[in-house]
Amino acid sequence: MTPTQPSDPTTPGAARVIAALEGVGVRRYTTGQVILDGIDWTVRSGEHWALLGANGAGKTTVLRLIGALMFPTVGSVEVLGHRLGSVDVRELRAAIGLVSSAQKVPQDATGHTVVLTGATGTVQPLWRKYDEATRERAHALLAELDCKELADRPYGVCSGGQRARLLIARALMADPSLLLLDEPFNALDLPSREDLIDALHRLATGRPELATVTVTHHLEELSPAIGHALLLRDGRVQARGPVDEVLTGERMTACFGRPIEVSRHEGRWLARSGRR
Repeated sequence: MTPTQPSDPTTPGAARVIAALEGVGVRRYTTGQVILDGIDWTVRSGEHWALLGANGAGKTTVLRLIGALMFPTVGSVEVLGHRLGSVDVRELRAAIGLVSSAQKVPQDATGHTVVLTGATGTVQPLWRKYDEATRERAHALLAELDCKELADRPYGVCSGGQRARLLIARALMADPSLLLLDEPFNALDLPSREDLIDALHRLATGRPELATVTVTHHLEELSPAIGHALLLRDGRVQARGPVDEVLTGERMTACFGRPIEVSRHEGRWLARSGRR
């Protein structure tokens, strides 16, 4: 199946390229195992991508590449106009928002403190670095993510959904052009999932230049703002492009290796296993 091709970046009025992978391959040096092979993919400003595939398909590796957390074995990766290998990745990472449930956060830190640490990219707060404007910005982001009531609540007693929104607010403190969401819905109950979907939809609407990439296993977790999807299978691109062209039963079946039926209602997706 031929992957959907991205639009020509030279088209007049085209959005700014945020991340671009060309001929990217990743191999494990110790075993020679192929993790990614021949990946071509471009993310532009204002685009919201879903990154889907079975376990072991290479999703986390792709996210680490565009997050400047690792280098490809072959091919090129450009992020925010800089090619990996020719830029100080520490400075590049500071301009990328990354949200993962695996992030280490002090359990006794209040919600406001957690968001504040995004200004310095540290686990523990650096109090002398935070002026009044920075503190006010943290409060504004709490309000934007609809969790201002968590300002004084210890992170350790927050629910999974509340923690996810706090981590997104923290990632936005650096005003990134690219926000990476690594399975943000992991272990959330239904109300928490829906709260987070609503928050991400509002975020996309309110920040038209922000690009996001969301790694998930479930189409039901995609907000109506998601306009593009990348399907990976065994480290290769199965399909990429607008969601209406990619998230079809045929393509999902080819990606996951079993019959899948896909439907959409009012911007939300549903996938279920079809009969063989």
